[in-house]
Amino acid sequence: MKLGPSLHRIGSDIVAVYLVDTSEGVTVIDAGLAGQWSELTDELAAMGRSLGDIRGVVLTHGDSDHIGFAERLRRDHGVPVFVHTADAARARGEESTKPEWGGMKLGATSKFLWYALTHNGLRTTPLTEVVTVNDGDVLDLPGAPRVISMPGHSPGSVAIHVPAADAVFVGDALTTRHVLTGSTGPQPAPFTDDPAEALASLRRLEGLGVTWVLPGHGMPWNRGVDEAIRAVEAAAARQA
Repeated sequence: MKLGPSLHRIGSDIVAVYLVDTSEGVTVIDAGLAGQWSELTDELAAMGRSLGDIRGVVLTHGDSDHIGFAERLRRDHGVPVFVHTADAARARGEESTKPEWGGMKLGATSKFLWYALTHNGLRTTPLTEVVTVNDGDVLDLPGAPRVISMPGHSPGSVAIHVPAADAVFVGDALTTRHVLTGSTGPQPAPFTDDPAEALASLRRLEGLGVTWVLPGHGMPWNRGVDEAIRAVEAAAARQA
């Protein structure tokens, strides 16, 4: 799905992957689930692109629902995969997580689990090689993505600011659709290691001036980053 001149999304509001398309090639932001591979190739074809045009994959963090087809791209097509130093072990499958499920609704949770099951979410291949990045790094990739450290959901969670796409990709720093309850709008994401730290990290996005705030789960938000932050903070206060 085309969101803007340089910006595409594949997947759904359950698990989303983004593509930044410039004259220099394509940057993939997050790699979703392994079973979204066909959606990737279909979207590239619709863009007049191919797998050979992908210059890199940038992960917002190392959870299994964000690394799905990354190793396939790296292994079979030589595409480098970038992840924050603090999440490198997680992306390589060397560090297990014990997520807190919290409150949930049967319908929404069942939809999330079914989507994961039918998109090979239980058969994720960990990365064997990664390129580590840190806060403030500007990557030599299409769109010149800049890394913004956003610890909280995981120690190495990051946001990716791409001015050329008028967007910031936030991974699970926030969500616009809670996969366990189905509630919509900007709000704290589930399965977060340190919710208080994640909430505080959002302030690092203030003043970016971008239109698009693009989460790993939920619909794209195009009302600006500062309004998204205020909405998440209000939702967190209601949940307290």
